[in-house]
Amino acid sequence: MEKHIQAPLIEEEICDLRAGDYVYISGTIYTARDAAHKRMQDTLDQDGQLPIDLKNNVIYYMGPSPAREGRVIGSAGPTTASRMDKYAPKLLDLGLKGMIGKGKRTSEVLEAVVRNKAVYFAAVGGAGALLSKCIKEAEVIAYDDLGTEAIRRLRVENLPVIVIADREGNNLYETAINQYKR
Repeated sequence: MEKHIQAPLIEEEICDLRAGDYVYISGTIYTARDAAHKRMQDTLDQDGQLPIDLKNNVIYYMGPSPAREGRVIGSAGPTTASRMDKYAPKLLDLGLKGMIGKGKRTSEVLEAVVRNKAVYFAAVGGAGALLSKCIKEAEVIAYDDLGTEAIRRLRVENLPVIVIADREGNNLYETAINQYKR
């Protein structure tokens, strides 16, 4: 099923999302990869304040390439989500509602998705140039010293993703395997 949702995420819009749904996200999302996640964890360990309010927000696991002339951002494809798995449950418990990446997640992350009524989306790997066309604004808002791994605020229009893990515990990677076996 194809759905259009706004970010930050609204409870009423995401409660009906199911693994396998095609979704187009518009609104404001954030980028953060390995180094930014580690720094956020270090900040939390020291009882510090995160540079973004996680409540109802989406983090896209992406580090863009440099923008070409006349473009807002360079190639903007997803990175492997499992690299953020040791940080994700804590961020979900703090109010994060959506993650965009590629690949499987640990059982701890999937449990945190269900516990927090959140969602894990996948973006198509290898399609970074096409995905960048959905990004209308990009601004580094934290950890500028991390370069491409800095946290960015993005304004996106119809960013195409697929629901992999939904708030009910459905996991497309598991259900797709079972359907394929039949």
